[in-house]
Amino acid sequence: MFQFANPHILWLLLLLPLMLAALVVVGISRRRNIARFGNPELLKSLMGDISEWRVKTKTILFLVAFVCVVFAAARPQFGSRLKEQKSRGIEMMLVVDVSNSMLAEDFAPNRLDRTRYAIDRLLADMSQDRVGLVVFAGEAKVQLPITTDYRMARSFVKRISPSLVSVQGTEVGQALSLAELSFSQSSEASRVVILITDGETHDNTALDVAKRLAERGIHIYAIGIGTPEGAPVKLDGEFIKDENDEMVVSRLNEALLQQIATTSGGAYIRATNADFGLEQIVAQIEKMEQGELTTLRFEEYNEQFQWILAVAAVLLVLESLLLWRRNPRLKRFNIFNQQHHN
Repeated sequence: MFQFANPHILWLLLLLPLMLAALVVVGISRRRNIARFGNPELLKSLMGDISEWRVKTKTILFLVAFVCVVFAAARPQFGSRLKEQKSRGIEMMLVVDVSNSMLAEDFAPNRLDRTRYAIDRLLADMSQDRVGLVVFAGEAKVQLPITTDYRMARSFVKRISPSLVSVQGTEVGQALSLAELSFSQSSEASRVVILITDGETHDNTALDVAKRLAERGIHIYAIGIGTPEGAPVKLDGEFIKDENDEMVVSRLNEALLQQIATTSGGAYIRATNADFGLEQIVAQIEKMEQGELTTLRFEEYNEQFQWILAVAAVLLVLESLLLWRRNPRLKRFNIFNQQHHN
């Protein structure tokens, strides 16, 4: 794996075109100044010690050395090996209802938007635990496998919507079963499921699944979002109506959610606009015994800047040794066997 430890340093390469432009301006100005004293060709013959190729070579050496110094300062690194990192924590699967009933506006701006915001704040404060995401309506889907990459998790949470699931309904049992399968099989960490839904379902399997999870030591913490009196559901700016042309009202089913939480040894909290309930649940979860989590990462890198810096040093030494004028001490050595004419 390759990376730059200080990638922001590479912005200095933008100075290269400016340096080239400055050198061109200086060259033009120099030729104009020479032209003021007479014929440039005649003056050139009188200044025989001045070497154009030396000027150009010194410039090239300096610019290449500058590029090397910038790359060295950015500290290129190669990952030497994967390092096993161990920490203490839990595995948490978020199971979120994305059915149309979650668009009810008894929460501001609606139940689903309020859920997204609450989960985003939770992830922003997490540090060691692993988290995954399952969304469900009439079917369930793993939106995010179990991970410690909270930045990626937050980006997935922002995209939660009813469009993620093509079948409408509220299959709580299926969602809990999928969450059970999504935990790391080899991990010894404590495992919890946080179920966020209005509980409006005719699913008869949810309690059976909750019992099975309890037998495996997986606790379910349920958050009921909605109100018992309910609220109409608006989709694409219009209220949803049933076959009798009456507005569909979505009501919170607290009884089922309380049973699910109690059966699995977890807890139930009703969300409100003032307090969603996630912080209370996390506070309870933190009291659980935390297991050992193992993560493989590229933690050790080999620094490569030394070689680039050495090249830059050699180029700068050559640039300093190369004079603007021909060395008068070397004139007596006729290297190219030139014939001298009187």
